[in-house]
Parts: sequence; C-alpha cells; structure tokens
Amino acid sequence: MKNAELLKNEHIETLGNGVGVIVSPEHTFGTDAMLLAHFSAPGRKTVACDFGTGCGIIPFLWARDGLCSKIYAVEIQDVAFSQLERSVEMNALSDRFSAVHSDLRLLKGIIPSGSLDLVTMNPPYKKENAGILSQKDNEKIAKHETMCTLDDICLSASALLKYSGRLCICIRPERLFEAMQSMAKHRLEPKRLRQVISRNGEKPWLCLIEARLGGKSGMTVEKDFVIYDASGNYTEEMESLLKLYREE
Repeated sequence: MKNAELLKNEHIETLGNGVGVIVSPEHTFGTDAMLLAHFSAPGRKTVACDFGTGCGIIPFLWARDGLCSKIYAVEIQDVAFSQLERSVEMNALSDRFSAVHSDLRLLKGIIPSGSLDLVTMNPPYKKENAGILSQKDNEKIAKHETMCTLDDICLSASALLKYSGRLCICIRPERLFEAMQSMAKHRLEPKRLRQVISRNGEKPWLCLIEARLGGKSGMTVEKDFVIYDASGNYTEEMESLLKLYREE
C-alpha cells in the first residue's frame, strides 16, 4: 500500500492484508456495509459492481480477500469519488478495479450490459419523503432516496447482470416487502434472506437479500446473523468477519 495524498479530515482505515481505504467524516463505512460484503460472497473469478460505493469499502474488502477478477465501483458524489480514486491508486489495484463516476441510472455504455456476475448496494434506507431530511447533501443522498430509488437500483442491476447473476442489498426490515416487490418487477427473484440482530431474542435491525436474474421462485431464509452474545461480546461469527480488520 503506497502513501496517499490526504485532504483535511481524511485518514487511512486499514482493512488487513496490506489494503486500506481513505475515509472521512462525510464518507466512511459501518457494520452494515461489512455485513453486505460478507453476505454477497463473490468468488475469485466474479465480475462484480458496487453501486453507490461511497469510499469503496465493499470492493476493497473483496480485494483484500483476493476475490473478484474485475470490480466496478460506482459513485456519484465528487468528494467520495475522489477518496475512491486515490484509494485505488494507493492500493495499486487499477489493473482490476474500475472507479466509475456516474449516476447508477446512466451506466449504459460505461459497463457492458449482461456482463456482471454480481451487483451490490447498501441503498438509502428511507424514502425521500420519510422522516426529516438532513441538511448535509452527503447524508441526504446516503439516507434518503433523493438520487435513486429501489426501482432504479433493480432496473440498472437487471440490465447489467448476466442471466442468473446476483443482486445483493441490505435494507431495513420495514422496507423488505417493498424491496422484494421491486426485485420481482425487474426479473430479479429473491433467493436468500438473512436477518441481522444485535442479540438473541431481539428484533432484526437489518435484512440482507440476494436475488437472481431470471431465477426460479423459492427463497431460503438463513439463520439470523447475531452480532453480540449474552455477555455483550462479539459472537464467533462476528469475530471471524472482523478478524483481519482488527488485526491491523
């Protein structure tokens, strides 16, 4: 990992295996993105794309683990895209990592149609008119559907995925049915669902969903991903997910 030119309020967050990502207070990452990167489970030959990638955490976690032969990372916001581009250079990943500065609704001609095995997105969790909008543009775009909707995500994914290619997203439980409706509308059949809970016995706060383009009906509901045990420590599965990240 080379030294990177950092702007005010930026720092390098090390992820393990010599890979790091430039983050800032405006464009950083949380547990939900790490869970989605893990849930999407690409292979070493997977051609993947992360919509609304922000600082690029999901693709950089894949790269850290030696996954994906080709990665597209799509981001519309200028500051986040600058962080992303510099992180790609810093990690010497430009041979298999394409940073795309674009609206995800305008990717035709940038990414070949029907070329992707996997699309991921950690989408805005709230509709544009739901709740109080943040006054900060970066938070507004990240949290509310001001720049894209679930339909936009599913439409773009269906155009770029190969037949039987996968779309993986994370969403709040209250929007789960809406997400599945949008997937089905665009020939993306929900195939896997995993709910995330803080502790056993608690309600889920996040849903991880996988859909396949042109897939047959029938969905597997996997066991809950539990973050903390009864003592308040990370569970074995969570510890395993964080192992490389916490070793640096």
